[in-house]
Amino acid sequence: MSLQRIARLQGAARADGFDCIAVMPGANMVYLTGLHFHLMERPTLALIPAEGRSPALVLGALEATKPAAGPHKIDWQLFTFADGTDPALAYNAAGQALNLAGKRIGVETLAMRVKEMRLLEAAAPGARLDEADPIFAWLRRVKDADELETMRRAAHIAEDALRRTLEAVRVGMTEKQIAAELLVNLLKGGAENLPFEPIIVAGPNSALPHAAAGDRPVQRGDVLLFDFGATVGGYHSDITRTFAVGEIGDELKRVYDLVLKANEAGRATAAPGVSGEAVDRATRKVIAEGRYGAYFTHRTGHGLGMEAHESPYVVEGNTTPFEPGNVITIEPGIYLEGKGGVRIEDDVVITASGAESLTTFPRELITIG
Repeated sequence: MSLQRIARLQGAARADGFDCIAVMPGANMVYLTGLHFHLMERPTLALIPAEGRSPALVLGALEATKPAAGPHKIDWQLFTFADGTDPALAYNAAGQALNLAGKRIGVETLAMRVKEMRLLEAAAPGARLDEADPIFAWLRRVKDADELETMRRAAHIAEDALRRTLEAVRVGMTEKQIAAELLVNLLKGGAENLPFEPIIVAGPNSALPHAAAGDRPVQRGDVLLFDFGATVGGYHSDITRTFAVGEIGDELKRVYDLVLKANEAGRATAAPGVSGEAVDRATRKVIAEGRYGAYFTHRTGHGLGMEAHESPYVVEGNTTPFEPGNVITIEPGIYLEGKGGVRIEDDVVITASGAESLTTFPRELITIG
């Protein structure tokens, strides 16, 4: 599988006029090679020529045995540096071995650090470093059956953790205490990691789409918003549900109904051949007709997979048609400053005939506490 993915990368690189692709530690390196490296002070970089030579890996000497022990057998050229020595020597050797001087090199503009960029520039004098992000987006946009099954497991673990956490929620608990309860349930349930720090916020704090859990106690009349996910086998889930803590006000109930209808409209619109822009417009239309358009302040969603946010994006201006195997989130929201916010988010895979929601936790308003 890894060799097939590298071959597809090389074909795309040649088609786009690149001589080599530089890959940083992170999702793209794991996707291509199965190798996990920490992003740290030891600069690590994979260099994959478009053709003609074996790929090179520049890394600290203490990790020199990792590639051979990795899940995929790749014929690496290894260039290592010991602690206390200048990594530029290893980078320069890699650049000479791959004949990178004056060549066009594709880089991950969303992941490349200045440190690795400077080392690469020095190792490839006269080379031109250009954006290769669209190639990686193209490679990873369509998920295969194994990837989708892993993401279903991640969604199931997240939803099971949410059910167990709701049983423990009581009025007076702080957002942080609820977040801690959720974290324990995620790990007990089989999550290997988290795609991002869970957003557990209540009352006025829920009107901040990316707020962090704090010390505010949950009170009756609050809405309580959970936005979180689970990571399994390197793939993520991402779900948001909003609950009523006791009786909530009429306006928040109206807002909830609008967001629910917007979520339903987005899921009904998603299908092969439909664009992210069309899904965004479908959810936004419901909320605008309900006269809360000004309070829906973010895009409808994003792609999901080995990163919590990846291509394709569900946003105005993205006219690229969806394909079967694309996984997106659909997460409309309304945020009323000083009162509260509502968001309902699902993970949706595009199928041959429409779309399937990987997340199935009830979407109707549930009262807790």
